[in-house]
Amino acid sequence: MKLLTPETLGKIQISNRVVMAPLTRMRSDTEGVPSPLASEYYQQRATAGLIISEATQIAPIGKGYPGTPGIHSPEQVAAWKKVTQAVHDQHGKIVLQLWHVGRISHTSHHPVEGLPVAPSAIKPSGKVYTASWQLEDYETPRALESNEISGLIQSFVHAAKMAKDAGFDGVEVHAANGYLLDQFLQDGSNQRSDIYGGSIENRCRLLIEVLNAVNQVWDSECVGVRISPYGTFNDMSDSDPVALFTYLIGQLNTLNLSYLHMIEPRSTSAGGSDEVHTDAPSTAKLFRSLFTGKVIMAGGYSRELAEEAVVNGSADAVAFGRIYIANPDLVKRFEVNAPLTRYNRETFYGGAEVGYTDYPFLVSDALK
Repeated sequence: MKLLTPETLGKIQISNRVVMAPLTRMRSDTEGVPSPLASEYYQQRATAGLIISEATQIAPIGKGYPGTPGIHSPEQVAAWKKVTQAVHDQHGKIVLQLWHVGRISHTSHHPVEGLPVAPSAIKPSGKVYTASWQLEDYETPRALESNEISGLIQSFVHAAKMAKDAGFDGVEVHAANGYLLDQFLQDGSNQRSDIYGGSIENRCRLLIEVLNAVNQVWDSECVGVRISPYGTFNDMSDSDPVALFTYLIGQLNTLNLSYLHMIEPRSTSAGGSDEVHTDAPSTAKLFRSLFTGKVIMAGGYSRELAEEAVVNGSADAVAFGRIYIANPDLVKRFEVNAPLTRYNRETFYGGAEVGYTDYPFLVSDALK
């Protein structure tokens, strides 16, 4: 299978094209320090060509869910060092996903900082988990002032430095799934009148500035970015997504990044449903040819669809999410075409080892 052959993503050499997608599991402590079980969890999955860590907040104000990890304190870095060492001991590669949730949050997660922040004071529909794991309506966020943007960018820089200290092989900037950078991109959530709003060029400005700043910490060929054209998760919308993401990808081409990670809208890709939308636009067909570098595709891929994608060139690697939760040895299962263990959605978020580190591996004798 071509899916199981080596590839190069910028300066990151991967042993196969099977990528572990960023998977929020909400098992960190109240200070955003990864659980001691995280080292075992990631090490179990280190045969992936590349692991993209669970989304990790760059600052306290960037937190939006209980139990998610951060990358802004020494204690968090110390815990992540154990994770990267565990993965590297198995000859794996792991990058950290840098995350700011923006309006997808609640004051209880950052009482000192106050209301969630966003490009504009537009309340998303739906409900949010508070710090006490209770569901409440979203609050109306506070619009970031123009003079706060430089500080926001510095939060990404600080987090990128901490990720380097923690021993990661690179970082991925999260600009997808309706979180802060995506909120700036799309006009359903960005109604600003300054240089970060209005035109497509202005709405893309913050993401490009963040990437340029992170590239001063990391070699750009160790920096990836994730986007979700046509994604509607977290109440997202744009009046002209083709024009928006066509322009954005043109700008990304100038940055010499490790990879572009794109999500197919046919899958919700965010843990809320197993629904697959067969009539959704194809991100790969619309946008893959526009990017001159390496592309990771995600969203509802099976072994067969992933192999087809890397053979026909619509992806250089494919990220798998929910099936990686339940199949730590996914690469081996793909290699021998073994059945996949079914995941238990009830154990996705929170808890300890159940549904986290206790999924079975293939027994070699059973394959003879």
